[in-house]
Parts: sequence; C-alpha cells; structure tokens
Amino acid sequence: MRRRTFVALAAATATLSMETVMTDTAAAQAKLDPENTLYMDLKNGRVVIELFPDIAPKAVARVKELTRQGFYDGTPFHRVIEGFMAQGGDPTGTGTGGSKLPDLPAEFTTKKHFLRGTVGAARTSDPNSANSQFFIMFAPSPHLDGQYTIWGQVVQGMQFVDEIKRGSGPSGMVQNPDRIVKMQVMADVKN
Repeated sequence: MRRRTFVALAAATATLSMETVMTDTAAAQAKLDPENTLYMDLKNGRVVIELFPDIAPKAVARVKELTRQGFYDGTPFHRVIEGFMAQGGDPTGTGTGGSKLPDLPAEFTTKKHFLRGTVGAARTSDPNSANSQFFIMFAPSPHLDGQYTIWGQVVQGMQFVDEIKRGSGPSGMVQNPDRIVKMQVMADVKN
C-alpha cells in the first residue's frame, strides 16, 4: 500500500511540475515582443531567442530580414566547439559564405556580455564584416565583450543548443553537421 501511495504521489508531483513548467513557459513567452523574438527549430526542439534592437538595430533588422526570406532554413552549424560556441548562418557550411546583402558595421556594446546563450554576429578580422553568420555561446566568454556584436539571447530551449553536434580539432569544423530546421520571427507564426 505504501508503494502505491508513493508512486501516485510521485506521478502527481511530476504532473504538477510539468504544469508549472508549461505555465512558466507561457508566461515567459507572453512577456516577449513578438516582433523581436525568433523561433529557431532544431532537430530536437525549439529554441527561443530574444532580439536586442536597442543595442544592435542593424544586426537585428538583418537577421529578421533573412529569417523572413527563409534564408536560415536548412543552414548548418558548421563550426561547433565544446565549452565555447556553435556557429551557423552560412549556407555553404564552410565558414566563408553569407547572404548577398552587404556586410554590416560593428555594433559593439558594454550593456550586454557574452554569457551562456548569448547570440553574436560572426565576422572576419574586420569588425565591419558581419553578414548572416552568428554564434550561440555554450559558456561565458568575457574576452569577446566589445569585440563582436551581440544581437540576441536564448531565453528558452538552450538544452537543444547543447545537443548540437560538436566539431573536431581546434577549428571545430563539423562533418555532417546539424542544421536549422526552420527559423521564424514570432510575430509571423500563426497559432
């Protein structure tokens, strides 16, 4: 009898916990600006990214423009380094590609920092060379602060970012990489 009570209590607790998570998730999403929130669907689930138009207006406008064009759908995470970051947004998967749009000027800030889940604009050694590529941090990297444009923050689904296939060697280039299934601006998603 005691075992059944324990199992029933555990099941009830699990149900309540799941309801709390679902309620917390709905509440968190309700606070987000739909025009400045991205849904990035990966093979294992949805990642929600809050955009920062106040500190990186040009980068945010570019990401939304490319997202609405379907540019990111199917693009690989070509460079993924354990404990550092996952880089994507290059349709060629080589790290040298981008969109046909002109490169963007740097939008560095001291208001935000490279923390776990921070999304930054990838670039060459030229600070004004960001285009379509971006990276998501697995861990804080203060050495990047003020060196790369920060345009967003993962606010939900970081566990799915953690599951992206890792690369090898110092470059972190990935063989047969995971890909973005679909990326959408929240405002464009019909319930």
